[in-house]
Amino acid sequence: MRLRSGQSPVVAVDGPAAAGKGTLARRLAAHLGFAYLDTGLLYRAVAARTLEHAGSTGSDAAADRLEVIDDAIALQAALTLRPEDLARADLRTESVAAAASRVAAVAEVRSALLDFQRRFAEAPPAPSAGAVLDGRDIGTVVCPRADLKLFVTASLQVRAARRLKELRDRGVEAIDSRVLRDMQERDARDSMRSVAPLEPAVDAVVIDTSELGPDAVFAAAMAVWRASRPSG
Repeated sequence: MRLRSGQSPVVAVDGPAAAGKGTLARRLAAHLGFAYLDTGLLYRAVAARTLEHAGSTGSDAAADRLEVIDDAIALQAALTLRPEDLARADLRTESVAAAASRVAAVAEVRSALLDFQRRFAEAPPAPSAGAVLDGRDIGTVVCPRADLKLFVTASLQVRAARRLKELRDRGVEAIDSRVLRDMQERDARDSMRSVAPLEPAVDAVVIDTSELGPDAVFAAAMAVWRASRPSG
């Protein structure tokens, strides 16, 4: 992959939940001096507002009640999304994460958020030299002409163990089997949805983090980045 001349470089980082794509994307952005966008936060913010409208405060108990997600309300939330919505304290709860996967399957919601993501990639905030976006469909749909596409993955068991540790570190009681089941269901929704399913772009470099620490993952990604730079 070679960088486009005359344009700010764009790095797309995709992958399933708890694979390590967010950690890698943030580190790449900081190292390269690029702007960073966690596109998953957009969908989480829409989900949180939708759950709120349905009378849920986003507690983890709501994870079993995805029927409260109304497509029309989700679309309205996407169309009226405000910057402050991305700073909500409840965006990292499991209920919001599950609901985000649900609203992300609504074609109209994805369309409403697509322009925002593309504008960010094409014109990253100054003084950034480029943009790093992470999500589920950056390399396939949002930025199909991204200069570098990475697909970060790991085994289901490893990802579930990471998520379980993350939850317990935050003081959230969680059961191994429940976390594994929730992740299986989320993977299925993300991979089988008719609109922008989770899958590697044909020209993406796949990095399996199952047996790699953050430093090794970063080193692998940087090696791919350096190889993508124009020679001479």
